[in-house]
Amino acid sequence: MAILVTGGAGFIGSNFVLDWLTQSKETVVNLDKLTYAGNLRNLDPVKDNSNHIFVRGDIGDSALVATLLARYQPRAILNFAAESHVDRSISGPAEFIETNIVGTFRLLEAVRAYQASLAQPDASKFRFLHVSTDEVYGSLVPNEAAFSESRRYEPNSPYSASKAASDHLVRAYHHTYGLPVLTTNCSNNYGPLHFPEKLIPLMIVNALASRPLPVYGDGQQIRDWLYVKDHCAAIRVVLDRGRIGETYNVGGWNEKANIDIVHAVCALLDEMQPRIDAQPYASQISFVTDRPGHDRRYAIDARKISEELDWKPAETFETGLRKTVRWYLDNPEWVREVQSGAYREWVAQQYLDVSSTP
Repeated sequence: MAILVTGGAGFIGSNFVLDWLTQSKETVVNLDKLTYAGNLRNLDPVKDNSNHIFVRGDIGDSALVATLLARYQPRAILNFAAESHVDRSISGPAEFIETNIVGTFRLLEAVRAYQASLAQPDASKFRFLHVSTDEVYGSLVPNEAAFSESRRYEPNSPYSASKAASDHLVRAYHHTYGLPVLTTNCSNNYGPLHFPEKLIPLMIVNALASRPLPVYGDGQQIRDWLYVKDHCAAIRVVLDRGRIGETYNVGGWNEKANIDIVHAVCALLDEMQPRIDAQPYASQISFVTDRPGHDRRYAIDARKISEELDWKPAETFETGLRKTVRWYLDNPEWVREVQSGAYREWVAQQYLDVSSTP
């Protein structure tokens, strides 16, 4: 028995692989292209685990995917592979189109041929689980109801548009070809192994390096925050008991404004690793020009997965954030290694326009 995980060296994918292998003896075939956000160091705890097979490659490489499917005969495929950073999609959308749309299409084609070749009962037991985002739903006004699974798609960035397209392809392959698919749309994840271009790890890393803490616009953009290991648990539940063809929204019931997140990170760092000069880390906050098309609010209605599959997050935002900050404090070598010259240049360019007030 085996599963194939795509994008399993990235943030969410590597957390999923690590958690899976602590709870199951089932083999994980891990396919990852190892772009800037894919990091083999994330998988160090399982580098000697015979149940973990890592393959460097692209989901758009149809021949490679077909070979892996034929060789390992997985009972399920979990597709985490994606370009996922909104800011990067604005400055360079082509890679998002290629990976998130074209790559997903080619993966689905290979999977469709593989599933059709399986004998019963393996064919009917097979599952393709597609991991997506709440950003496909667009933006909410302050008092609007949270995103449900029936919400109309209204993507507002090249990233969210490319993920919306991939969601539609997955749905179409189920309705047209009968591929047994499941889709999850999650809210903002945070936790260990998060590449430091996203809000929480960027604030931690910059604070400890005595650099400005860049906050877009007025900092009042609201997101729903989900601890990554809670997300991994939800995916396992959906894979095990989810209804074929269904979408499940996965959220943490934690709506927070970005500026409040930054202050929460600063407060934990003040407690856990105070500055040498005893000044608060919040003094490093700098407001920068807002990004184009910045969605104002996301919120997930996670009642469906709770009521149908009996899942709910184990962590509160407070407990999850404390664990996250602790992890970054305990793993400075990991942080140093992922901060390549290319990463530093990108951050410097992205947050060039720094001011002291919103």
